[in-house]
Amino acid sequence: MIVADLGAGSGFYTIPSGRAVGSNGKVYAVEVQKDLLSRIKDEAIKAHVSNVEVIWGNIEKIGGTKLRQGSVDAVIASNILFQLENKGTFVQEVKRILKPAGKVLVIDWSDSFGGMGPDPLSIMSSQSAQVLFEKEGFMLEEKINAGEHHYGMIFRKSEQ
Repeated sequence: MIVADLGAGSGFYTIPSGRAVGSNGKVYAVEVQKDLLSRIKDEAIKAHVSNVEVIWGNIEKIGGTKLRQGSVDAVIASNILFQLENKGTFVQEVKRILKPAGKVLVIDWSDSFGGMGPDPLSIMSSQSAQVLFEKEGFMLEEKINAGEHHYGMIFRKSEQ
């Protein structure tokens, strides 16, 4: 399985994903902040996870991930929707890189609390996120419990 962790940040999902896909799989950590990519690379080495590749890219541009069209089985998009200026273009890039019937895991903030989380005006509701992905031809497959202050959803790309 090939996974792309878009807006990988500190690599919270990258290293566990590398372990999960095993030696025959691959995880691409795509991030715009070079220092975070260095951190992910170092953590992967320390954890003896050799199937992680870091990519300096812009997830808000078509082609910005630098991944080939239809090249990944799954995408992780965690805690990034609230940060994106070009949400529609991001979803189009996700669609471009996913194989037919590929899946995307979306986890994002549902609220801010006690000084944690994004500016409340930046939060994208789960309903808005669902509309955003469905508008691009994704189907909601499952809602998942992502904790008290987050929502989680798995979408599937159409098979065409």
